[in-house]
Amino acid sequence: MNSENGLTLFDKIWNAHRIRHLDDGRDLIFVDRHVLQETTSAQAFDNLRKTGRSVRYPDLTVATQDHIVSTMPGRSEDSNPTGRELMQLMRSNARSAGIRHYGVDHPSQGIVHVIAPELGLALPGSILACGDSHTSTVGGLGCLGIGVGTSEVEHVLATQTLVLSKPKPMRIWYEGKLQAGLTAKDLILHTIGKIGVAGGRGFAVEYAGPVIEALSIEARLTLCNMSIELGARLGFIAPDDKTIAYLENREFAPKGSDFAQACIYWRGLQSDPQAEFEKEVHIDCTTISHQVSWGTTPEDVVSIDGVVPDPGQVDDPARRDRISKAIRYMDLNPGQKLSGLPINIAFIGSCTNSRLSDLTLAASLVRGRHVAANVRALVVPGSMSVKREAEALGLDVIFREAGFEWRDAGCSMCVSINEDVVPPGARCIATTNRNFENRQGPKSRTHIASPAVVAAAALAGCIPDSSMIHHKAECF
Repeated sequence: MNSENGLTLFDKIWNAHRIRHLDDGRDLIFVDRHVLQETTSAQAFDNLRKTGRSVRYPDLTVATQDHIVSTMPGRSEDSNPTGRELMQLMRSNARSAGIRHYGVDHPSQGIVHVIAPELGLALPGSILACGDSHTSTVGGLGCLGIGVGTSEVEHVLATQTLVLSKPKPMRIWYEGKLQAGLTAKDLILHTIGKIGVAGGRGFAVEYAGPVIEALSIEARLTLCNMSIELGARLGFIAPDDKTIAYLENREFAPKGSDFAQACIYWRGLQSDPQAEFEKEVHIDCTTISHQVSWGTTPEDVVSIDGVVPDPGQVDDPARRDRISKAIRYMDLNPGQKLSGLPINIAFIGSCTNSRLSDLTLAASLVRGRHVAANVRALVVPGSMSVKREAEALGLDVIFREAGFEWRDAGCSMCVSINEDVVPPGARCIATTNRNFENRQGPKSRTHIASPAVVAAAALAGCIPDSSMIHHKAECF
């Protein structure tokens, strides 16, 4: 944007990391931190060896095992035989390159987008890259999180840079006040439902407004996590005093006088009042209610008291056909109420909703109650640190007594490349970020929702209505 009109926060961070503007219109940018996961790193290391290159700055990269690890308590690299080779390659590659490695036996192991904030790897005003689309999660700390592919993982390892087209700045402004009991997951699902999975395409989205300022840091991480489901390249929130309090004493955050100096810089990371955005969206939060997806994209979402849409009421032929296909895949009917729809599996976890606040919320709803018959319910903490913190609060006891499985950290049922898979035709309600066809297993059917809605569904044996979350009623 024109600097005479002020700069957006995105412009400020991007420009500070631009090394060179290239002839093809793209920018060469510096990457402050790089986080590896096992499914997108093996080929990158293999290519480095073939070309005789080494890792340029191993101290700026960390590696974690999360996608294909078993989440069974006491697991090892051998627990999931189909993933053993990739996990062993990550361990050996990290060792040979001098990269810090958080394997299944490390006390800080966890989902990459959970451990990056909790270790202080993601800092305000920095750029963090990872070979996973949900790297935008760290935007909750005012960091630009960029998800990349395997070839780009190799490029960062070799050069600590990326070559990218600069996204356009976009702002979503949230006004009003969220109703009691609603969460950031409801907020972002409502947003995607309102502007669609292509609403942020080509943009870097800044989430702002009084509702955003009121969110906790963990809630902000959840919100930014699903920026990719909005079609955006990344999403972020300007840092504030909550951000600073969260980062103090984190392992990789600055210490002592360096932290004090960093705070001065972080507090100045704001979009200028006169900054112009290529696109702006305003959302009134006063009427938002608990959300749940009905279809096979995250924009297929309604209130839990709502109904499946009727494709016959849609004018656009392509959208009408897509809705019809989604309804068939999900085995639903136009006009059908979602509340009362029986579920087979309830999954609380993933990089979207597996932090301590998520587990605490779910535990508060299930305490003293029990999972419905014929429902398998899982709770998978996002990191082993989260697991220990939850156990110190007795949350594991609450979940186990309620009939939930209490697992070790990992991506688990979000990606169906480990042993946690939804059987064909089964219906799962989950705190994940995606509900595509076959996402949680071949012919699986996924409804995405907040930890509160998923916990209530596990108890009821069906998708709840709003009264079931507040009053804990059951389906019969």
